[in-house]
Amino acid sequence: MSLHIPVRHPENSGSSPIDPYVQLVTPDGVRVPDPLYDRWVEDIDGARLQELYIDMAVIRRIDTEATALQRQGELGLWPPLLGQEAAQIGSVRSLRSSDFVFPSYRENGVAYCRGVAVGELMRTWRGNAGAGWDPYTVNVAPTQVIIGAQALHAAGYAMGITRDGTDDAVISYFGDGATSQGDVSEAMVFAASFNSPVVFFCSNNQWAISEPVTLQAQVPIANRAPGFGIPSIRVDGNDVLAVMAATREALDRARSGNGPTFIEAVTYRMGPHTTADDPTRYRDSAELERWRVKDPLSRLQALLDTMGLFTEEFAAEASRRADAVAAELRAACLGMPDPGPADVFAHVYSEPNSWLDRQQEQYSRYLSGFAGEENR
Repeated sequence: MSLHIPVRHPENSGSSPIDPYVQLVTPDGVRVPDPLYDRWVEDIDGARLQELYIDMAVIRRIDTEATALQRQGELGLWPPLLGQEAAQIGSVRSLRSSDFVFPSYRENGVAYCRGVAVGELMRTWRGNAGAGWDPYTVNVAPTQVIIGAQALHAAGYAMGITRDGTDDAVISYFGDGATSQGDVSEAMVFAASFNSPVVFFCSNNQWAISEPVTLQAQVPIANRAPGFGIPSIRVDGNDVLAVMAATREALDRARSGNGPTFIEAVTYRMGPHTTADDPTRYRDSAELERWRVKDPLSRLQALLDTMGLFTEEFAAEASRRADAVAAELRAACLGMPDPGPADVFAHVYSEPNSWLDRQQEQYSRYLSGFAGEENR
């Protein structure tokens, strides 16, 4: 098994003076030939590029609508994905339906593309449920807020796949901040030791809440994985085509019995860490502008324009699709019934539990003491 970090187009992303990565489309929309990675996306024609653009436009619209709902008091919290659309779409559209996804709290675009209904995306953030969807209907684990824990879950699930003898794969998403957590390191130890079919996908968005990546990583994060015996790829996370090529290569390695891969997608969090955060307190506007010109949607739009495919009709269709999903999301959120007091006891255990039953009975008696108070 060879260990490699492909060196392509230099970019000063903050980890070191020059941090090279794989790039197939430049920020101004120029297609860059690559002898190693072109073969992984040779089937992506103009029509498929248009589909990828619509995907990114839709999840950006989901994000802006959910942010607005939180500002209007309809959601308790929301973790924006603005600026990270290419990393999510390029990777998720490389998966098979039978592959399993272990997301962080920010991969709402990934969940949507895997078939999670927009109303289900909102449940947890509205405070109506502990988890938004049934993971086994879409092969996506519930939203993980505990930083890095999903990497261990993915490594364990991948070990199970090996025992089952299938050629499915697992992907685990996390941010640059999670790589400082022990869970991620432990997950890589197990995945490497057992040659598990898992892809560790790190969305390096430059900020772990209010701390820059330079504080925790003196070298590119992708350099860490080879120390565990895991091949790594550093890719332009705002280039949907490059992300897809890197993810397809990693999945092929997993399906072929060659074990895990670590992908570092170099991207940028254009908005706050969550809607409870104020990034203007720790991030200067000049940095934001430097990354704005690398916007993933503008980049793909420029490429499609050179191909004569970004027509007025196509732009209108992309906007229509995005607005329709946003309207569905808003209606689902506002129409969501409030949970009942006893719902907190549901789905805690998979089987009957006398200890929990006793608590529920005591809580019911407590609530009954308030019966009729509204009439006093």
